[in-house]
Amino acid sequence: MRIFIAGGTGVIGRQLVPLLVRQGHDVVVGTRRPDHLPALRDAGADGAVMDVFDAESVAAAVAGASPEVVVHQLTSLAGGDPAANARIRAEGTRNLVGAAKRAGVRRIVAQSISWAYEPGPGPAAEDTPLDIGAPAPRSVTVGGVRALESAVAEIDEYVILRYGTFYGPGTWYAPGGFVAGALAKGTVAANDAVSSFVHVEDAAAAVPLALGWPSGAVNIVDDEPAPAHLWVPVLAGVLGAPAPARSEGGAAWERGAANAKARSLGWLPGHPTWRTGF
Repeated sequence: MRIFIAGGTGVIGRQLVPLLVRQGHDVVVGTRRPDHLPALRDAGADGAVMDVFDAESVAAAVAGASPEVVVHQLTSLAGGDPAANARIRAEGTRNLVGAAKRAGVRRIVAQSISWAYEPGPGPAAEDTPLDIGAPAPRSVTVGGVRALESAVAEIDEYVILRYGTFYGPGTWYAPGGFVAGALAKGTVAANDAVSSFVHVEDAAAAVPLALGWPSGAVNIVDDEPAPAHLWVPVLAGVLGAPAPARSEGGAAWERGAANAKARSLGWLPGHPTWRTGF
C-alpha cells in the first residue's frame, strides 16, 4: 500500500516508518526539515518537504506522493505548549484533509488523545462525548481535538486513534525526560488523577491494523488505567528519583480510557501494563 505520513519523524513516526517498510508498504513522509531526508531514505522511505501551515505546500507533497492512505501523526509536543499543539491539530489537520481530498485519498488514520473525554465515573469508552464544555485552559486542548476529529471525519474512510499518554524512547517519561526532571524537583503529584498509558511501540503497531479497520474512533491504551498514587512511585523507582508522598485530588475528567474496542479489532499491546512497561 502507498502511504503518506505527516509527522513521520516524531516519537511515533520513528517507530512507525520502519514498521510499515518492513511490512512491505511504500512510505512517503512529509517533513518540514530537509535534513531529515537522508535518515528517511536510510529507513527505506521517501521524503517530501512541506510546511503543515501552508495549504499549498501540503497539497503538493500529498499529490506528489499519490498515496492510497494518509496517516496523520502531526503534533507539537516538545515545548509543552497546549496552544501550539491545538493549532497544529486544527490548522494542520485542515490543510492535510484538504490535500487528501484534492488527491482523491479515501482513507485517513489520525492521531488523537484519550483524555479529552467529559468527566464521569470509570474509564471512558469511545462513545463517551468529548469534554466540549471544559473551561480554560483545558478548553484549548479539547478544542484542538474536536477540530482534528471533525476534519478527519470528512474523509470517506477514517480511523481516529485516541492514544493514551506515551511512554518509552523519546517521550517525556524516558530517563532524562520532562517527567524525570519534574520528579527530581518534587513537582509531580501522587494523587487520585487516573491516567491511561501506551508504550510508543504499541502506539505505532496500531497504525498498520487501522489501515483495515472500520471508520470511527478507537482508544489505544494499555490494560490498566491507574491513579497517580499508584504509577508515580513505580516510575520514580525506575528513574531513580524520589517518590512523592501520596496526596488527594484530581480533576473529574482524569478518568482513564478503556481499550476493549481496540482489542476486539485485533490490537494486542506488547506492554499491557505500565507496571512492567516502565
